[in-house]
Amino acid sequence: MYTQLQEVWGALTAPGAQFEINEIDVRGITLKNYALAPGSLRDLWLASVAFSEREYLIYQEERWTYKEAHQQVASLANWLVQQGVKPGDTVAIAMRNYPEWMLSYWAILSIGATVVGMNAWWVTAEMEYALKDSKPKVIILDVERYARVQDIVSELKIVGVRMDDTAGITSWASVMQTGGSLPDVTVDSDDDACIFYTSGTTGRPKGAQLTHRGCIANVMSIAFWGATQTALQVRKGLLEVDADPIIPTSLVTTPLFHVTANNCVAQGTTLAGGKLVHLYRWDAGEALRLIEQESITGLTGVPVMAREVISHPDFANTDTSSLLSLGGGGAQLQPDLVGKIDASVQNARPNTGYGMTETCGIITSISGDYFIDKPASCGPAMPCYEAKCVDLEGRTVAVGETGELWVKGSQVIRGYLNREKETAEDIVDGWLRTGDIAYIDSDGFIFIVDRLKDMVLRGGENVYCAEVESAMYEHEAIAECSVFGVPDDRLGEEVGIAVHCKTGTSVTADVLRAHCEPYIARHKIPRYFWFMDEALPRNASGKFLKRELRETLDIQSAT
Repeated sequence: MYTQLQEVWGALTAPGAQFEINEIDVRGITLKNYALAPGSLRDLWLASVAFSEREYLIYQEERWTYKEAHQQVASLANWLVQQGVKPGDTVAIAMRNYPEWMLSYWAILSIGATVVGMNAWWVTAEMEYALKDSKPKVIILDVERYARVQDIVSELKIVGVRMDDTAGITSWASVMQTGGSLPDVTVDSDDDACIFYTSGTTGRPKGAQLTHRGCIANVMSIAFWGATQTALQVRKGLLEVDADPIIPTSLVTTPLFHVTANNCVAQGTTLAGGKLVHLYRWDAGEALRLIEQESITGLTGVPVMAREVISHPDFANTDTSSLLSLGGGGAQLQPDLVGKIDASVQNARPNTGYGMTETCGIITSISGDYFIDKPASCGPAMPCYEAKCVDLEGRTVAVGETGELWVKGSQVIRGYLNREKETAEDIVDGWLRTGDIAYIDSDGFIFIVDRLKDMVLRGGENVYCAEVESAMYEHEAIAECSVFGVPDDRLGEEVGIAVHCKTGTSVTADVLRAHCEPYIARHKIPRYFWFMDEALPRNASGKFLKRELRETLDIQSAT
């Protein structure tokens, strides 16, 4: 089975093949790259005009064709140019997963500007930090986000999505009256396409600078894995050589301000001329209804979503035969779930990918028989990467031995906005230090076994412990606190915290939860509290022993 994979892999990446790999120099670093990749995301969007009569965006009762989407993208692009937005400027998007998110994204990229993806769950303080850090000229937002930032965006031009014209706000409907063709702009492959914020180890989010080259390489990696699986099916006689390609219909389940939904689901579907179906918020029952109604072919989210779909009371009575893949990313797909997906859904095969904001999307991909055979693996690194595991001295370890996973290739970000120190720490001579402990087996498949970074992975959302601790220390009663992950069947991990109060003071968990609300988004606020009578245990260098705390504290005793 793995010999066949190697043969197909080699054929697809050979000179002159669709996914030919070459080496290029980017900012003085030699990187592996897809030789035939489009030059920019603008090029990808322009290519989708070939699908003008197909449906593209679906939201409740609203539907856009590719032709209508191109008209609206051009209108917004021209309006932005009229407002003085130039190549290299930034424009922020702050809204839930409305179709206008994707239309705004394509318009901003297509004039050479950079998208700033604002986390829709952020509170005012977090949004204010990102706006000051990224300095957008325009912000495109919905009414919920406007309520949080209306006092701090007076100097920005504001486009209100699903809002009426009002003082200081131009409605989306007004912008759509601009019309015209898409402006003629040249976009360089190594220009910044977007800035997505990832929680920071020092208590502040870091703006990852995703380039056009990196985002395009990610789409190519996704297409490559799909082509690999198709070629293997042909070899096995399960698919005709000249079979018509399946046009994807994808359910957008996770936030578009993350690479999973935006770079992997939305961009990959757009490249193939497929359809994106948007949810107002995640609901497994509504997802099942849409799978049947819209003939969804792929559902990718955090693993809990797949588990909730197949265990929902309506699952047995819903036609899910259109589903060809079901899985997720953002957290490891538990081995038991891999088998359950394969056994439960008529045509769907389990799939997952491992990646990061810092790699513009996926590093690895795995699906079908390979996932069934290696359910604890996240798959091999895609062709545009070099991958290795290293020890504490940075030396490459042997096959099968654990070490920190480092990757290098065209998908790695340019760096962190305004963070030279953090960029230099995380990207060394082009090698991205993932912060994950892994091993690579003899077939080249990667297995993630632990985490090096001080982080909780809650339902696919990175929650850095320092950020939560920083908010907690704003309370006058806190002498010491230590945040760590607590295993959770539904979300993978929940946020837990051990607290030691100052002498003569006391505080409750509910008071501290309320205290945190102005500082950090709700999903970062600890669910579990342990109040310690003694100072928290430390090692010889003074660092809290988080692992020991996590292993010794009884969840039943948490507040």
